[in-house]
Amino acid sequence: MASLRDLGLSEYEARAYRSLLNTGPTTAKELSRASDVPMGRIYDVLNSIEQYNLVRSQTASRPKKYVAVEPATALDRLLEDKKRELDEKADQYESIVDELSDELDAAEPVEEQFWTAAVGPEETKDLLLERLAAADRDIVMIAANPVPQRDMQTAGEDILEEVESALDRGVSIDVLMSRDLVDALSETVGKRYRNSLQSREDFDVRTNDDVTGSFNVIDGVEVCIQIPNPLASGDTFGMIDLKDPEFAANVQEEFVPRWEEAEPLTF
Repeated sequence: MASLRDLGLSEYEARAYRSLLNTGPTTAKELSRASDVPMGRIYDVLNSIEQYNLVRSQTASRPKKYVAVEPATALDRLLEDKKRELDEKADQYESIVDELSDELDAAEPVEEQFWTAAVGPEETKDLLLERLAAADRDIVMIAANPVPQRDMQTAGEDILEEVESALDRGVSIDVLMSRDLVDALSETVGKRYRNSLQSREDFDVRTNDDVTGSFNVIDGVEVCIQIPNPLASGDTFGMIDLKDPEFAANVQEEFVPRWEEAEPLTF
């Protein structure tokens, strides 16, 4: 159940404001009795909600009287305060991320072999997007296995978005696809390719029917290999991500002749 405390008021502040709505203009002493806020705390509480601009005071009267601001106005003010706090927090976190990014990027990369895996279509896509986001220099994408039609549009658009981000930070990308996969792409993906990517010099897409499997080579040292589901044709079982410069070089050697024989993509 929603409460004024959800918008930042303390229990005593919420009690005092609600009581003021019922009592109308009243003194601190009368409000203390009506709200069950201890007399020793009532002035601090009134000063606090006055700073929130939830009450108005009549300073000319003796004793001083207080009246509640209308609920709609009070809630709008509390909401604006919360939004301002969130904006300040977001700016603070962005500053921390920028500082940590510079610090962590300065660390020497670990060159040891390492592998990890993801199982399931959603986990596979998440791992692929993560590794594409980690690319610094170049990406080679080989795609032959269409994902299920129910996932094609979302997966294709998410991957294109990550591809655009990589290009914007200076990563060059070559994509080799089977014609079957091209035909399975949604019109939305095709339109985005034509409008945003086709003209970029650092992005090239070709098709070759002599393409088997789906994998990605990242910065010449890391390979993401998609594993098809042996029990469901066209479905994705998982992905293996292997960081091994020697293996990545072997994969590149297999890629080059197929790339040279491939034809430029046309929708």
